[in-house]
Amino acid sequence: MTIRKIITVFAVICLIGVIGCGKKPVPPQAELDTPEHHVSNGHKLLTSGNTDDALREFERARDLDPEYAPAYIGIGITLGTKGDYEKGHEAMEKAEKLAKGNTQETSVHVGFMRLYTLCREKVGEKWLKKVKDHFRQAVKLSPDVSESYYYMGMAYKLNKSYDLAKAQFARVLEIQDGFVAQADQEFEIIQRIERAIPGAKIAEIALLEKISRADVAALFIEELKVDELFRNRAPKQFDASYKVPSNDFKTGEFVEVPRATDITNHVLKADIEAVMDVGIKGLQPYPDHTFQPDKMITRAEFAIMVEDILEKMSAEKNMATRNFGGSSPFPDLRNDQYYFNAVMTCTTRGIMKAKDIATGQFDPMGTISGAEAMNSIRELKIQLEKF
Repeated sequence: MTIRKIITVFAVICLIGVIGCGKKPVPPQAELDTPEHHVSNGHKLLTSGNTDDALREFERARDLDPEYAPAYIGIGITLGTKGDYEKGHEAMEKAEKLAKGNTQETSVHVGFMRLYTLCREKVGEKWLKKVKDHFRQAVKLSPDVSESYYYMGMAYKLNKSYDLAKAQFARVLEIQDGFVAQADQEFEIIQRIERAIPGAKIAEIALLEKISRADVAALFIEELKVDELFRNRAPKQFDASYKVPSNDFKTGEFVEVPRATDITNHVLKADIEAVMDVGIKGLQPYPDHTFQPDKMITRAEFAIMVEDILEKMSAEKNMATRNFGGSSPFPDLRNDQYYFNAVMTCTTRGIMKAKDIATGQFDPMGTISGAEAMNSIRELKIQLEKF
């Protein structure tokens, strides 16, 4: 054999070695250190809004088994949630190549549906068509999997195709194979949106994944009509103390500083001013005379606002301190945190719920969606009628 042939054979052997040497699985460190377990954890974390930890779980699943399609599905959806459409799509394409059997192939199509919906602005005008294409393939593979219908419904809802969305949610309720509570909630939200005045801001807020201080002000005024409640039902305060007669003359001119200097041109100015008149705790102007209308509110802040309304409208004057020192049913909520009592007040009355039912986490520092806020206000309204 000539030297040239030897070099050629050696090169071919090296090439085969390179091709055959893909990413090797890492050995598990514990009995539950499995791809399936990490994917399950990843989806729980993703549901609770913890995208960084969710991504870590999905990547661990991939490292344990580089050919496990569900790991790449999770990575793709998480990256889409974080706004990284390009890398998310790459992960989904990888999952599509590795998927085995109807179950995994269906999950891939649902994953694409979720990715296109999450990143619809980056996908462009054809995002809904792409979602529908994958939906048809998912249903063809697995006609009775609720997940496909639920996320198709969510896509229609975001596209404001409400009748089509309700049809998909109704199908989820018919199948009874998961996503039942979520579909029921979304169905009710759409009904509330449809009952709202066409073009009203309230309908837009219901579609938001997280809401601002201005948004919640609008919800309290438009949905709860908290200004009318306080005016008609809150006890009137009279000051019967002696007042020293005032002088008729003026010693100088004073300029009244607006309560909030940053809402002059805000589209929800009227709602914000009405809420400031009521004086809801957690929704008042800041000491620097700003309202910060576009600041996103947390679930804990929302609980404080709701508790304040409840206390002011009821005769329960110890409501804001009743739960101090009590035990916490939530793993991420300590009983020494300033918002503990408010969270307990809202959750024990069914006005708010845990963010993630599977893990029991309340996620006090997480944002609250327009849909969740509307549902909470609906329940609050029912309870206020009892006072």
